[in-house]
Amino acid sequence: MRELKVVGLEPDAKHIVCTDKESGDKFRIAADDRLRAALRGDLARFGQIEIEMDAALRPREIQARIRAGASVEQVAAQSGMPASRVERFAYPVLLERSRAAQLAQKGHPVRGDGPMVNTLEEVVGAAFRGRGHNLEQAEWDAWKHEDGYWVVQLEWQVGRTSIAAHWRFQPDGHGGSLTALDEAATDLVDPDFGRQLRGLTPVPTHRPEKVTEQHTLDEYYDEVPDEPVHNPKQAPTHPNPKDRRGKPAMPSWEDVLLGVRSSGH
Repeated sequence: MRELKVVGLEPDAKHIVCTDKESGDKFRIAADDRLRAALRGDLARFGQIEIEMDAALRPREIQARIRAGASVEQVAAQSGMPASRVERFAYPVLLERSRAAQLAQKGHPVRGDGPMVNTLEEVVGAAFRGRGHNLEQAEWDAWKHEDGYWVVQLEWQVGRTSIAAHWRFQPDGHGGSLTALDEAATDLVDPDFGRQLRGLTPVPTHRPEKVTEQHTLDEYYDEVPDEPVHNPKQAPTHPNPKDRRGKPAMPSWEDVLLGVRSSGH
């Protein structure tokens, strides 16, 4: 093993310059935590740093995981790296994902009869209003699938339930197209999504008016008051042909025409 001699620092002060006494070749050593722990003789700290360096992910690996949909917290927990260090490399990729989600909202959903004229943002907004949801409280996200296409997610809360819809986004010069990947995404682009469910009637918000009871014909005639019975007038009886003074009564014209005698015979 050759012995090196420290001759100074590089201008950035991140490396120590050493030289070989025999050949005069120069070397440099990174002035990192491992070197400092070794100079102090702190073997425990030196071993811990070795473990952390072996478990650490390269920047490209961090960005690949973030682009695939992982969060900064997930990558930090899986790798054992500080979240602040992961976030430093993840920030550009997070911007890329946010941009893809914005572009997808301007794309056109594809149904069985072809692409829709309205954009995904317009269709989903109409569906949310029809169901009483607030689109501003929902969250958009996007990540790169292992097959190379973008997956767009819309997540919202209904009560205590979290619902997520996913589409496959294919960018193009006309805004891009989106294909539903699950039932929630299919329902959102369904034209009947915002309509009232069939077979249900809305509950009246006002008190119904009192309905007049309908009577049957029999009840109607039972309630009609009985008309007073009019006894037919009896034919006037002919008085005794002799009046109270004993004189014969004067016959009427009817008796004369019929040939009836005034005496009644």
